[in-house]
Order: sequence, then C-alpha cells, then structure tokens
Amino acid sequence: MARAELSPLELPYDADPDPDEVVRAAMRWHFSPETGTPFWLGRAASLEFDPLTDVKCYDDLRLFPNVANELRDVPAADLVPRGYGKHPDIVGVYESGGTTGAPKRVVCPRDWLEKLVDWSNANLDVHGFPRGVDWLGITPSGPHIVGEIFRRSAVTHGRYGFQVDLDPRWVKRLIADGKAAQADAYAEHVVDQAADILRTQPIGVMTVTPPLLDRIAQREDLVELINEKVGAIRWGGTQMDADTEQLYRTEIFPDTALYGHYGSTMILGIAGQRHGTPLGEPCVFDTFAPYITFQVVEPETGRPVEYGRRGQVVMHHVSKALLLPNNLERDTAVRVAAPAGSIGDSAAGIAPVERFDNEAVIEGVY
Repeated sequence: MARAELSPLELPYDADPDPDEVVRAAMRWHFSPETGTPFWLGRAASLEFDPLTDVKCYDDLRLFPNVANELRDVPAADLVPRGYGKHPDIVGVYESGGTTGAPKRVVCPRDWLEKLVDWSNANLDVHGFPRGVDWLGITPSGPHIVGEIFRRSAVTHGRYGFQVDLDPRWVKRLIADGKAAQADAYAEHVVDQAADILRTQPIGVMTVTPPLLDRIAQREDLVELINEKVGAIRWGGTQMDADTEQLYRTEIFPDTALYGHYGSTMILGIAGQRHGTPLGEPCVFDTFAPYITFQVVEPETGRPVEYGRRGQVVMHHVSKALLLPNNLERDTAVRVAAPAGSIGDSAAGIAPVERFDNEAVIEGVY
C-alpha cells in the first residue's frame, strides 16, 4: 500500500507525519467501538472531555489524566486494541521495573516493535555502529522490554545475539535490605558470564548498563578484549555522567563508538543520544516523535520549565499500539529544545528523584 493511503499510525518510521494528525488518528483508533482499546473504551465515561471531539492536537493530550498506576491491575487483554483482530500478533506483555511498587504492564504488538527498532537501527548507523556483527547484551530479559529490543536489534542490525540475563528487581531488593555485599557478588557473577562470551565469541557490539560497564572497565583483561573486538557499546538503564562518558571515550575505550539510550517500559521504547554532543557535556536524548515524546515540567504545576532548567520528565506514547499520555516519570532532566521540526522536549542530565509515589527510588544495576 502506498504511503498516501496509510493511516498516520501505520506509516514507516521515517515518514515524519504531522503530529496533530497522529493524535487525531489515535483518538479514532483507541476510542472507536470497532477498533478501540477496551481499557480506554471503559475509561472514557469517567473522562471530563470527549477524546473524539475535544482532542484535536498534540497540546490537547494535557486533558488526559495520568493513568499509569492503573496499569498495575488492568488485565493485559484490555490493553490490546480491538482493531488488531481476534488473533493479534503480540510480541509480549512487559512490566516496569517495580522501583516504585508493584509493576505496571503494557502489551507490545509486533508492528510497533518493528517500527521502533527500524528507528533505533537508523540511529545506530548515525553513531557508527558496525552492521552484521555479533552482539552481546547484558540486560534484563523476562518481563522487561529492553531484552526484546536487544534481541530484535541484534538480528536486524547485527548477526547473532548473545545474552546474559539480569534481574534488576533482585539487586534492588538486596540493596533495600542492606545486603550490599550480596548485590555486589551478584553483579560480579553477571560480569563473569559476560567475560566468558567476550573471550570465546567475536562480539562486535555490546549493550550494557552503566554500573556494569563500570565493573567491566575495572578489569584490565576485559578492557583489552573490548578494545580488540568491540566496535561499539550501547548503554542504558541507569545514567552515565558526562565525566565518566568522556573518560570512556578518550582513555578506556578510545576507538569504540559509545551511544546511550533512555527509556521506559511505559512508552514501549527508548530515546536516543543526540549525535555530536561535545565531550564533557551531558548526553541529550531525542525521542521517537511524534509517537514517543517528552515534556520537562514543574511537577507541582505541570508547566514546562525554561530551557536549560531542571524539571521532572513527563512521557507520552501515542501510536496504534498504545495510548498512554501524561505519565510522570521518576526522573528529572534538564529541558533541551527538540530537533528542528520535532515536537515535545529533549532531555539532558537524567537523574532519578529520591522518592516517587512515596517509595524510595533505588537504581542498582538498572
């Protein structure tokens, strides 16, 4: 089908649709009885507006309440739009990290994952990631979407994907219980498994979290292996400060491309590090707009902070797969102007809040 005949929700990743048209198409899709999402069809009666007539543009997303906490208990089937048919092609049901209580759940259709990974692969090309090589992922799997993104990236941008499982909830529990020595031993166990793969396989790309990359960088034999074999490292999950990134780029892994991503299960995806940020400056993360967008706001008022000021991150996801606007995340960031022609904000200097939803925030290894 020609692009001109496709819905704004069905266009390929590089089509650059009008954001307001995407929003209007999403309202028709998620709130029409024939195609709608059971969760939103049931929730519509309690909204103080009519999504089909009152939500006409991107700025109107502010009308929606933040329903993210409701996704702790909603049956997963109620999150699948009826328009996908009786036998939808669902990649998986994914959960948040459980940092601030019981996990929230979202459902990921295959068409969305393929679009996201196509966009991500294009970013990897910009950052100089080699194609057709083997990947090593030291990331959560199971209920965490990052593991699925890794697998799809490895086979579409690379060749084979090798994985070391990571249970971030267990590490957070150990830290919360004051068992730092056990958390440390678990992290070393994970690095040991990664070391075996690095020694025996021709790994060309690594995906890893900053705390685990820090442990790897303290082992001279692994630094030597990475500099010999690995052409690029993609990091994400927790944050990396500008000084550490500069050290990696200039002294520890000087010939290895380094690229970060920042995301959330609740947006079914990631934002990518802006290419060309000068050494010593915080990473800027750009979103997959208009489907995934950020706003950096004052949490008390919801109003955007000034550019260059720190605020709390609000995430929106508006696509055929999912409608989840106004999700106040547990992170703060410096507000940065989005790339020309894009909507929403870009975010720099990501940092967790100390408490969120009355729970202490523990990052651990992810």
